[in-house]
Amino acid sequence: MIKKKIVLKPFVHRDKEVVLVKFDFDNQLLYVLKKLNIGITYSSSHRSWYVCKEKFSLQDFYSRVHAHAIVDYSNLKKKATKVVTPIVKPPKVDIKDRLDATQKEDLNNFYKYLRGKRFSDSTLKTYTYLIAEFVIFRKEDTVISLRYIEKYIETVLIAKRASVSTHRQFISAMKHYLVFVKSDIEIDFTAFAPKKDQKLPNVLSNQEVIELIRVTKNLKHRICIAFIYSSGLRIGELLNLKIHDLDFDRMLLKVQQGKGRKDRYVPIANVVVPMLKNYLTTYSPKTYLIEGLEEGTVYSPASIRKFLYRSCKKAKISKKITPHTLRHSYATHLLENGTDIRYIQELLGHTRPETTMLYTHVRSQDLQKITNPLDLIVKQFEQRKKIN
Repeated sequence: MIKKKIVLKPFVHRDKEVVLVKFDFDNQLLYVLKKLNIGITYSSSHRSWYVCKEKFSLQDFYSRVHAHAIVDYSNLKKKATKVVTPIVKPPKVDIKDRLDATQKEDLNNFYKYLRGKRFSDSTLKTYTYLIAEFVIFRKEDTVISLRYIEKYIETVLIAKRASVSTHRQFISAMKHYLVFVKSDIEIDFTAFAPKKDQKLPNVLSNQEVIELIRVTKNLKHRICIAFIYSSGLRIGELLNLKIHDLDFDRMLLKVQQGKGRKDRYVPIANVVVPMLKNYLTTYSPKTYLIEGLEEGTVYSPASIRKFLYRSCKKAKISKKITPHTLRHSYATHLLENGTDIRYIQELLGHTRPETTMLYTHVRSQDLQKITNPLDLIVKQFEQRKKIN
């Protein structure tokens, strides 16, 4: 078998001297390099793996890798190339630095209050941040009234073009804050909050799903796409999946503490199993099914979004696709295949059936049954033409 070739090259990355490790992508070779424990990292901007020079020993590297690949280190004799440093924008002022000691203490107590309500970590951060902005806007000793809250929304939220979703989250956070500060006023969420956007999700066709998986050559990336689609997972649910959550005997995987702190079982597609076993043998993850560069660490959601974007370009899919689009496609295809919507609700982990009913608006069969009036007019015209 012809050996792969690795080219080592000196470089300066983020003002640090590094050694670029360039090679045509190969899962087995990458596995060998990661086992060296030298902190090999991928740079998407330079499209190359690299190692910090201070952690790199050419003699050690060569002795452990030359059995698997031809190592070209001739460039290491050259001087490292310096990258032109881009203009750095001034850093944003952290919201904590805009709060005084009293405000920080107040918000810290509000955070503890919300934590006592058992909100998720993301909700805790969002609600505390939104109220922090309100606290900064509010002048000392100003009495909170409904009109004052409306004035804040008009002056701050609308001015910075906050989304409808953020607007609604602020109203929810404010309801809890008013209880926390023992205010006499109450907010009617339905009357006070803007209506939620009724947007229909983008959905991939069957052919687009197959093409997306086909063009994704990296085994780990391919597993991510296949699992999100074939099991209808949220991106956070995929990243938190652990190896012991896989049940090959029952062909199920257990989603633990999904949205709303709910556990559920979802099926593993039969066609995914050979790919999955190949992945487990190649990468040997220790804790999580999909791990980061270091063993036992959670993979980055930003990395999934990046490689999904690249795969969509390769598959020539022009729709705006996110990891959640794969989940939408899974639900829509189940519905199109005749699966009862109550089962789909369970598979997706939806609390309310109304959430699952969204997919009845995007399934194609019902829409395709409708005769377009233009088609009907043309058909009638052609029939009259034949008669004449």
